[in-house]
Amino acid sequence: MPQLPLIYQRAIEAAIEASIAIDQIYNQDFHQVIKQDGSPVTDADIAASDCIEKILQSLGIPITSEESDKAPFEQRQSWQQCWCIDPLDGTKEFIKQNGEFAVNIALIKNGEPIFGLIASPVQEQVLLGSKETGVFIFCFQDWQAQEKWIKITPPLKTNYPLVMACSRSHHSGAVLQFINGLKEPNHDINYIKKGSALKFFDLALGKADVYPRFAPTMEWDIAAGQAILEALGGEVVHAETGEPLRYNKANLVNPYFIARTKAMKESKR
Repeated sequence: MPQLPLIYQRAIEAAIEASIAIDQIYNQDFHQVIKQDGSPVTDADIAASDCIEKILQSLGIPITSEESDKAPFEQRQSWQQCWCIDPLDGTKEFIKQNGEFAVNIALIKNGEPIFGLIASPVQEQVLLGSKETGVFIFCFQDWQAQEKWIKITPPLKTNYPLVMACSRSHHSGAVLQFINGLKEPNHDINYIKKGSALKFFDLALGKADVYPRFAPTMEWDIAAGQAILEALGGEVVHAETGEPLRYNKANLVNPYFIARTKAMKESKR
C-alpha cells in the first residue's frame, strides 16, 4: 500500500487515543447533559474531543468538530481544507451501552471529503480510506504495522435479497416509501439496524447495499463515511438532486441522503 501521508497517520493516532478515552469512561458512571439542540453530551464526548484536537491542532489545519466552538462561515468559507470531526458519533447508543458508537474523522478539501476514518472503540477497529490510498480495515494494535491491514475491495454485486442499513434510533415515513420503491424490482429486503457511522463498515464490506437517511444529520456524522464509500466507487448523494453531499457549508446540517455501494450504484443505472 502507499505510504500514508503524515496527516492521515496523525488522524489514526487521534482516533485511537480518543477511543481509549471513550472506553475508559464507557463502563463507569458517567455524567451527561442535554445541549440546546436537544442532543445529549457525556464526559466521553468531551474527553474524546480533547484527545483529537490536541493531536490534530499541531498540523495547522482548521477543525470543525461537534463538541467545539464553530468558526463563523465568513471565516470558514476561505478554508481550502479542514478537518470534520465527530469525537463520539452515536452518543445515544453510548448511553444505552450497546456498543454502537464511533469516532469519525474526515479531511475536507474545497467542500469534498477526501479522506475518512471511522473507529469503533468497542471492536477496537479502524476503517479508513481515500481515493489516493485505497480503503483498509485494521485493529488498533496493528495501526503501525501496515502489512497487517486488510485492503477492502468493492463488492462485485449486490446482496440477494438486498440489505439496507438503517438507524437504530431514527425513523421516518420517507424511509418506508424508499423501501417500497426498492421492493418492486427486488421483492424482499433484509435490514441491518445499527447506530452511528458503524453502518459504513457494513457498506464498505458489502454486508449492506444501501443506507437511506431521511432524518437530520450533521456534516461530521457522514463526511468520513462518504470519503470511504467514494474511494470504493460508491456514493453518498442528496436524496432529491442526486448530487454528492458537500461540506463546510454555511449550514452544517446535511440534506436527506442515500448512501450506496458501487454495486448498488451501478445496478440503478
